[in-house]
Amino acid sequence: MRKFLFLGLAATMGLLITAGNATAQSLLKKPVKLFNGKNLSKWYVFIENRGRNKDVKKVFTVEDGLIHISGEEYGSIVTKKEYENYQLTVEFKWGDKTFAPRATQARDNGVLLHSTGPDGGYHGIWMRSIECQIIEGGTGDFLVVGDGSENYALTAPVAPKQEGRGNVFSPTGSPLTIHKGRIDWFDRDPAWKDVKGFRGAKDIEKPVGEWNTMVCVAEGDQISIFLNGVLVNQAFQVKPAKGRIQIQSEGAEMFVRKVELTPLPKK
Repeated sequence: MRKFLFLGLAATMGLLITAGNATAQSLLKKPVKLFNGKNLSKWYVFIENRGRNKDVKKVFTVEDGLIHISGEEYGSIVTKKEYENYQLTVEFKWGDKTFAPRATQARDNGVLLHSTGPDGGYHGIWMRSIECQIIEGGTGDFLVVGDGSENYALTAPVAPKQEGRGNVFSPTGSPLTIHKGRIDWFDRDPAWKDVKGFRGAKDIEKPVGEWNTMVCVAEGDQISIFLNGVLVNQAFQVKPAKGRIQIQSEGAEMFVRKVELTPLPKK
């Protein structure tokens, strides 16, 4: 019962919020601009093998009112504060450049929610977290970027398993709990290949160079992901349910023009 109740309420709430419904908007608090178009004052930088605020190659810069992520080194920008119970809106587009070891592979980045523990706690690069994936053909996937323990987990309804496919989100599917790995968005191309420029037959993500809007609704221990206005993935019993926010650099150039967090009313 909880699964279907959550799916209905979260989908309705998310759609109302993203559509700008006056009633829903009246319940929301004032948005917090995590990016002001001028600098990264609400963030710090962590780069693999370098550490905090040692971005010697300027992987993360602000240019012409945009966050420019070069992709040349792995790392992330990390919010200085922790957050919980919010709607996060990120507007992004891919650039042309890619770098080893993913120079010929699908452009790959992500927004990591509920980030906890030490910097670089996951493979020496990122804080452990719940990832809302941004990758060509797979934007909207969930990944548990954890340590395999009960401390990092999510549950999502998934479609019956098909040979050669991963776990695919389906509102009418059976709940599956994972402590590592991923839950694919509902229409991820079964022929997906990890190659630069991949396009799936039913991709919602726009082509390289065009702006996309990802909205992550983190409501209690539930997360819903909307991509360009479409609900693409949902999870509940998410652990942890609060933490810092990270935006990755993972070998591909990306531009971000908006990062805005709107606190949600507590249940």
